[in-house]
Amino acid sequence: MANNKKKKMTPVQQQYDLLSKSREPKRPVLANCARAFLVGGLICIVGQAVSDAFIRWGGFNDDNASKPTVAVMIILSVILTCLGVYDKLAQWAGAGSAVPVTGFANSMASTAIEYRSEGLVLGVGGQMFKLAGAVIVYGAVAAFIIGILHWVFKVSF
Repeated sequence: MANNKKKKMTPVQQQYDLLSKSREPKRPVLANCARAFLVGGLICIVGQAVSDAFIRWGGFNDDNASKPTVAVMIILSVILTCLGVYDKLAQWAGAGSAVPVTGFANSMASTAIEYRSEGLVLGVGGQMFKLAGAVIVYGAVAAFIIGILHWVFKVSF
């Protein structure tokens, strides 16, 4: 596909393309990976600490502690998004901040904050679920398929 683009470019455009690529700053891939690993790992450590707190002081067992842990992580993510902290962290860490629960909560809260001036229904609700619609649909479809596989093969996942 990229070669087809180059074939349609004039020689001057090809020269400019080479010049612009030679002047383009190199991406610090190793540093980006290290930051993503660090921040993603720290988010997971916080989640594990919250879970351990529910087990130790809340009287939950390992299975029951997961639900309130997810709720606390979502609330923390939304609060940090409202304060502008999570977005700065995401800009620095890149993909490391996209740990599923907190990253999804951040994207939903950011959309709600951005479109609040358009009203609750069409602004916040409409734009928020435009973003989340695909996640919800694919999650429901995946749950349905896993449920069918479990029912047919009597296998636990």
